[in-house]
Amino acid sequence: MELETLELPKTIIPLLEKTHAAAAEVRRLTDTQKKAILNRLAVVLVENTENILTENQKDLLRMDVNDPKYDRLKLTPQRIQDLADSMKEVAELQDPSGQLIVEKELSNGLKIKKIAVPMGVIGVIFEARPNVTVDVTALCIRSGNAVVLRGGSDAFDTNCFLVSLIHGILQEFGVDTYCITLLPPDRELVKELLTATRYVDLIIPRGSDALIQFVRKHSLVPTIETGAGVCHTYVESSADLEKAANIVVNAKVSRPSVCNSLDTVLVDENIAADFLPMLYQGLTAYQVEVFADEIAYAILSEIDYPYLQKANPEDFGREFLDYKCSIKVVSGIHEALKHISKYSSRHSEAIVSQNADYCQQFIEEVDAAAVYSNASTRFTDGGQFGLGAEIGISTQKLHARGPFALEKLVTEKWVVTGDGQIRQ
Repeated sequence: MELETLELPKTIIPLLEKTHAAAAEVRRLTDTQKKAILNRLAVVLVENTENILTENQKDLLRMDVNDPKYDRLKLTPQRIQDLADSMKEVAELQDPSGQLIVEKELSNGLKIKKIAVPMGVIGVIFEARPNVTVDVTALCIRSGNAVVLRGGSDAFDTNCFLVSLIHGILQEFGVDTYCITLLPPDRELVKELLTATRYVDLIIPRGSDALIQFVRKHSLVPTIETGAGVCHTYVESSADLEKAANIVVNAKVSRPSVCNSLDTVLVDENIAADFLPMLYQGLTAYQVEVFADEIAYAILSEIDYPYLQKANPEDFGREFLDYKCSIKVVSGIHEALKHISKYSSRHSEAIVSQNADYCQQFIEEVDAAAVYSNASTRFTDGGQFGLGAEIGISTQKLHARGPFALEKLVTEKWVVTGDGQIRQ
């Protein structure tokens, strides 16, 4: 269905009611059934690579190729294969639902158990990332949850086709297709989703800071924030400069449109003159635009760095999502920590240093979901951490933090078995 011909419903409550009802059916699926569904989906994704790319191209044609979201929107044969492989990996992970957490017997004979159970219905709001449709589907089926997907209009055609493939497989297995529901990309309908406390148990926004703030402001359903990442790498004076340069360049250029990519480089003043020229080749190869403070600007000007700008205050604490970064020269670890504390989005932060005490201090003092010593922030990812696919990177502290994956898609239930006991 073309986006411009989509007839928007006046309310999504009937859809949410059906998804809520379908959640019970997903909970009843056996471990074997869940694995079979995901493995079959993996096969179907690869078999439909050309069709998926055709639909994806429709979305890409509506977007400016210079838009930072373009790379997030774009699917390739390798990215589709990666999604299929991720589905297989999730299928082999242990189902977190049904796990026994606590078991005991009281003196009055009551037998008490606490078990992990599915959340129920999870609402995921995301922007131009059609891979989220597949990742979320895999995670929710494996953990026994139903899901309401609201992708952005940028990925409308791709998302519709992916969900049609998913529904086809669910029908093969006799599962209610409403357990995976795709909503129209209309903002007014989002507000209805955010207030549907009777039918939706959890909302997860994944995307820009503007999207996350919108959800925070309007949601009555409990929310877990994911997405926005303002990531720093601090190069301390004792760092191995060659390793540091490789880390910084990798964190910036390997895939700049994602939330774990580097935004700001902090460099110790004692090594700035030696270190910054070492970034020249790696950054110029990708035409990385650098917004440099006064000291860094002077050093980079001397070596004629071609994509150099003077930094403004707003260039620090900015999530670039592009071949751009800011650089600031600091007096030492204390100034670096102070800067990160002020500007970090609490996503991923890194120190490059051969001083074990400084590394430990950085790890202990930096308040972020993932903290690195001598490694690129680009590793903050559910797959890289061995968690399979992820819904996103949680930057808050309640329930889930860091890669928000399969293990966190459950809550708890107390089961009490008695034989006529009454409370005195």
